[in-house]
Amino acid sequence: MSSLDLTLLYLLAAVLGVAACRVFKLPPMLGYLAVGVVIGPNALALAQNSEGIRHLAEFGVVFLMFVIGLEFNLPKLKSMRRHVFGLGSMQVILTMACVTVGSMFLASMAPSIWQMRWQTALALSGALAMSSTAIVIKLMVDRLELDSEHGKRVVGVLLFQDLAVVPLLVLIPALGSAPEQMAMSLLLAGIKAALLLTLLLTGGQRVMHAWLTLVARRQSQELFVLNILLTTLGLAWLTEMAGLSLALGAFVAGMLISETEFKHQVETDIKPFHDVLLGLFFITIGMMLDWRIVWDRWEFVLLLVTVPVAFKFLLIAALTRLSGASEGVSLRTGLYLAQAGEFGFVLLTLGNQNQLIPADWFNPVLASMVLSMLATPFIVMNANRWVMKWANSDWLQQSLQMTQMAQQSISTEQHVIICGYGRCGQNLARLLKAQNIPYMALDLDPDRVNGALAQGDHVAFGDAARLQSLMAVGLARASAVVVTYLDNASSLRVVALTREHAPKVPVVVRTKDDRDLEKFQAAGATEVVPESVEGSLMLATHALALMGVPMKRVIRMVQAQRQQRYELLREQTFSDESENASAR
Repeated sequence: MSSLDLTLLYLLAAVLGVAACRVFKLPPMLGYLAVGVVIGPNALALAQNSEGIRHLAEFGVVFLMFVIGLEFNLPKLKSMRRHVFGLGSMQVILTMACVTVGSMFLASMAPSIWQMRWQTALALSGALAMSSTAIVIKLMVDRLELDSEHGKRVVGVLLFQDLAVVPLLVLIPALGSAPEQMAMSLLLAGIKAALLLTLLLTGGQRVMHAWLTLVARRQSQELFVLNILLTTLGLAWLTEMAGLSLALGAFVAGMLISETEFKHQVETDIKPFHDVLLGLFFITIGMMLDWRIVWDRWEFVLLLVTVPVAFKFLLIAALTRLSGASEGVSLRTGLYLAQAGEFGFVLLTLGNQNQLIPADWFNPVLASMVLSMLATPFIVMNANRWVMKWANSDWLQQSLQMTQMAQQSISTEQHVIICGYGRCGQNLARLLKAQNIPYMALDLDPDRVNGALAQGDHVAFGDAARLQSLMAVGLARASAVVVTYLDNASSLRVVALTREHAPKVPVVVRTKDDRDLEKFQAAGATEVVPESVEGSLMLATHALALMGVPMKRVIRMVQAQRQQRYELLREQTFSDESENASAR
C-alpha cells in the first residue's frame, strides 16, 4: 500500500469514526480507537501499524503534552491547590502504591498464575492511575458540570494526573535498565530532568516572552505559527537528546508560553495540529489491540476491566469523602474518574518499548483500558440516578436545594427566569431591577451564587438544563425565560424543556453568531440574539456618532439595519423550512 493510499485510508477511517461519535454524542477519541481496531492488522488488516505511522503518531503525544503545559499556569494551580495537590496527589500515590503492592503480593502467592516483576508492577500502576481528561472534560462541558462541586474536584484530580505524567516519563525508561544500573539510571535521569527544567523555567520564560514579542511584531501569522512549531519540537528534541522523552520537552514549552500574553493565540493556532495528530495516535493505539487474544482470554480481560475500575471508584470516593465533600459529591467524583486515560496509553506504550511490559500482559491491559473508556459515557450519563439510589443524603440534599429554590420563587409571578448569571445575566438583572420587574436566576458556580446572594440578588444554585431546576424557580408562572449561555447545546435543552412544559412562556436566547439560528427557531425560541450581529451594530453606532452624525439619525439607521437583518434571517429560515416541507 502506497503512502497516499495509507493516508487516504486513515483520513476516511477517522472521518467515519468521528462522525459516528458525533451522532451518538460521544467523544471523538472513542471513534479513533474503534476505527484503529477495525482497520488494524488484527481485524480487517487494511493497514499495518508501520514504523513511520508510529513516529508520526508520537507527535500527537507531543502536542497533547504541549497543550497540557499551556494549562499549567501558576495562578490556576494556586487557586485549585487543595483539589490538585491534596486530592489529586493522594489519588495517584495511593493508586500506584496499592496496585504495585497488590501485584507483588499476588505474584508471591500464585507465581504460576501472576508472574510479574516489581518494575512491571510499578510501570502498570502509573498507567492505571491515569483517567481520561479528554473524555471526562468533554462530558462535563456538555452537562454544564465543570463548575459543580464534583466537577471542581474531578478537574483538580485530572490536572494532577497530567502533571504526574512528567516524572513518570522519566521513571519508566530508567526502570527498563539492567538491575545493576537501575539506581544510577534513576539518579542520572532525575539530575538531568532537574537541571533541564531549572534552566528552562528560571531564565526560559523571559527568553520565550522576548522572542515571541519579536516574532509578533513582524505581524505575520505564518511566521508566528512556524515559531510555535519550532519551539515545541525543538524543546522536545532537546529533552530527547538529554536522554529524556519528547513529551517532557513539549510540556516545558507549553509551560513557558503559558505565562505570556500569547497563550490564547497559541492555543488557537496549535489546535488543528494537536487534534489531527492526537487522533492519529489513538488510531495507532487501536491498531495495537489484538482482539483474538482478548477473545481467548476474555475472563482475564474482564477481570482487568472490573477490578481497576471498581478499585479507583472506591478509592477516589473515599478520598473525596475524607477531604470534606458530601456523600453524593464523593460518589460522583469516583464514578467520573474510574476509567483509564489517554496518558495511560502513553505510559503503557513506553513501558512496552522499554521491555517492562511483556506481550502476554500488553494486549489484555490495553483491551481493558479501551473498554473502560468506552464505558465512561454510559457511567457518567447514569451517575446521577445511581448516586440518588446509593446516597440517601444526596437525595435529601437535592430535595432541600429544590425546596429552597421553590421557597425563593413561590411568591413570585410574572417574573423573568435568567439561565446563567455571568456578566450578561447580571447586566440583565440590573436592568430588570431598575424597572421593578421580578426575576430569578440560575447558575452552577457556587461562589458566584453566594456572592450574588450576599448582594441581595435573586439567584439560586441549579442547572437550568434540568427540568427540576426550572420548575423549582417557577417556570409555569414566569413571564419569560432568557438563556445567556454561549453553549448552544445547553441552550437548546433549555428551550426544549420550556416549550414542552410551559409552551406559552417566551424564550429569548443569546448566541455567539447566527449559524444555529434555524435550530433555535425550530426548537421554539421566541427571539435569538446573535452577539456578532449586535456587536457590529453597536460598533456602527459609536463610529457614526464620533463622525458627527446626529444621535437620532444614528438610532433610526441602526434600528432599520437591525430590523432588516433579523427579517432576512427569518425569511431565510422560513424559506429553508418551506423547501424541506415540499421535499418531504
